[in-house]
Amino acid sequence: MPGGQAPSVLEGGADDPGSPKKPNESKVGKEVMEWVKALVIAGVLVIVIRWLLFNPFIVDGPSMQPNFWNGERIIVNKVVYDIRKPHAGEVIVFHVPDEGRDYIKRVIGVPGDTIKVQGDDVYVNGEKIAEPYLAKTYEQAHAAGGLYNEPSDHSDFPNDIVSEGKVPEGSLFVMGDNRPDSKDSRMIGYVPISRVVGRAELIFWPLGKIHYIGRGY
Repeated sequence: MPGGQAPSVLEGGADDPGSPKKPNESKVGKEVMEWVKALVIAGVLVIVIRWLLFNPFIVDGPSMQPNFWNGERIIVNKVVYDIRKPHAGEVIVFHVPDEGRDYIKRVIGVPGDTIKVQGDDVYVNGEKIAEPYLAKTYEQAHAAGGLYNEPSDHSDFPNDIVSEGKVPEGSLFVMGDNRPDSKDSRMIGYVPISRVVGRAELIFWPLGKIHYIGRGY
């Protein structure tokens, strides 16, 4: 050879006519292993995404009607509150250890807020808040000559169960959208932020009701 340099040898390459051909079974086996690896990686990613970032949740009960209905499936964002604290108007899922279950409710007050609920009027720090997510519901109830948040022993707040109207540090005041049929902070008290699982992000089932929830308002 010119210059005395021998040609490179490519193992199993087309330029190596003297190398033995690998059987088809070996090629198929290699492809199968690649698929197995890909499926394992995909499975790991699903587990990571599901358990560390997002989690499916089934709405159980009527307490969030008319915006969330019994049996609907939602996606809960588990990382947003690692970055910041919950905001008023957002819909959250949180643990209730005494009952061994999770609740879904809407954040009305954050630490330091003073809350007052009187009929269909909700006040935060002395100012009546707008609740666009219940506007039509209020309108229908008032047009019929009544209140949506029907008077009962614990419909208003503060009350004889929770007499302190100021939200403590590290806690939230939450209410269900179904005001006359919701067990929430009016009855169970303030919710520790440490018990919050995450923010309701998306309704994904039934298919006809798919929509983004996110910030709530």
